Amino acid sequence: MDVKDIFSYNWMYLLPEFIILGFATGLSLLDLFAGKRLGRSVIGWLSLAGVLLASVFVFVNIGSMSEPYAYMADTIRIDDYGNAFKLIFLGGVAFTILLSMSYLKHGEVKHGGEYYYLLLTGLLGAMVMASSADLITMFVGLELLSLSSYVLVGLRKKSLQSNESSFKYVVSGAISTAVTLFGMSYVYGLTGTTNIYQIAERLADAAMSGYDFIIYAAFAFLVAGLAFKISAAPNHMWAPDVYQGAATPVTAFLAVVSKAAGFALVFRLLLICYFGVQTDTRFFFEQGALILAVVAGASMIIGNTMALRQTNVKRLMAFSGVAQAGYLLVPFAPPTLLFFGEVTFFLFAYLLASFGVFAVIMIVARDQQTHDLKGFAGLYHRAPLLAVSMSIFLLSLAGIPVTAGFFGKFYIFMGAIAQGSYWLAAIMIATSIVSYYYYFGFIRQMYMRPGTTEAALSVPKGIGVMVVLLALATVVFGAFPGLVTEYVHNYLDPSFNFGDMLPPNFQ
Repeated sequence: MDVKDIFSYNWMYLLPEFIILGFATGLSLLDLFAGKRLGRSVIGWLSLAGVLLASVFVFVNIGSMSEPYAYMADTIRIDDYGNAFKLIFLGGVAFTILLSMSYLKHGEVKHGGEYYYLLLTGLLGAMVMASSADLITMFVGLELLSLSSYVLVGLRKKSLQSNESSFKYVVSGAISTAVTLFGMSYVYGLTGTTNIYQIAERLADAAMSGYDFIIYAAFAFLVAGLAFKISAAPNHMWAPDVYQGAATPVTAFLAVVSKAAGFALVFRLLLICYFGVQTDTRFFFEQGALILAVVAGASMIIGNTMALRQTNVKRLMAFSGVAQAGYLLVPFAPPTLLFFGEVTFFLFAYLLASFGVFAVIMIVARDQQTHDLKGFAGLYHRAPLLAVSMSIFLLSLAGIPVTAGFFGKFYIFMGAIAQGSYWLAAIMIATSIVSYYYYFGFIRQMYMRPGTTEAALSVPKGIGVMVVLLALATVVFGAFPGLVTEYVHNYLDPSFNFGDMLPPNFQ
């Protein structure tokens, strides 16, 4: 590429990424030279400012873009799909930073500066994943997020549990990366290119030339490797240990931001590359969809049944996250009718409820010095507003009406019915009913069990305000889901019809 070409691009569309990169670099230098002279919260507030500024420019991109914009031979592609996921990433990291500023005051993480700019580098990796149109940039974004996450999980250096979790996460992540790269190598060998739009065309040609087995093998390896990133069954067993050992704000980051980034990569890579492949049948709509459907069904069943046995609330939420991954895979198996707005709404509702739950868990665990479910006993009598907010979050995760989570599941359920995936819809209903038991276990403890003390619970003002606002948002968007879905339909791709993702000449 000619150097002159670099100056011919309109770099405004990449301003969100540049802002996060600039803040991460600047804050690392500030922390290096200022050191302990800075207050613990200064870098936190500056990180939050960077996230909010990047969010503003994502909204600017949404309002100013009439068609996708490609950079550097289409390795990075700014489109509606990526912008939608970036808003979720930025919102998730903003809530993580707010939780972290309260958490770090207690000194469990000694290196507060590194903590914040590792969050920003992880965010940058997620944003690159959402906008990648090339296997190389996808892998770079994936590894940037992964490496940042490995270190974040192990930042509580004096905690043996944290050290163990970080080690398990690194080993499992390395294996999943190897499997993903092995699948990518097959794809590259078949097509001779790393651009996913060219891959889409050349894989279709390879299928017509009789390379069915290698196409199947590449798809299977990619699904197996990427299932780790979204903690979908059967590659989910890292999640309980990592969630339990990580600092609570980091757990929330992994549960929402890292998971959403994995989905952004899965959908863009698999759908584009394999959507037009024709073997003996329509591959993606037959064999590929069946593989994703089996993973979705297994995740819903295993996640919800294993959560029944948990008494540690962070492990319980890890298995809940496995089940949520299964729900999110349902609309894409097969992708005959893809409800992009509704999937986005599900992720939005999951973000609200998950950060609310982990904020309450952080407060209760700090007070009771335990992450056991019994630590929630009598919470309603000690902090009524906190208990009511927690109840709202749990009802949303369970999919009870008048919460945002209900409509998130309802839209996906109706999508499964419209696709004819009746067995997946049946699993959704059955496993959602199972989930009521362990979600209502929190409510039983908060309202029906006596606590060890009746003294009022001390709630940090900032966290308390955030929890109440998240609870209100969960109810408001549950009552008026159109506020989100209509925005997506009006300003983002409403039908997920691949118009922004596939090349114009792709049939």
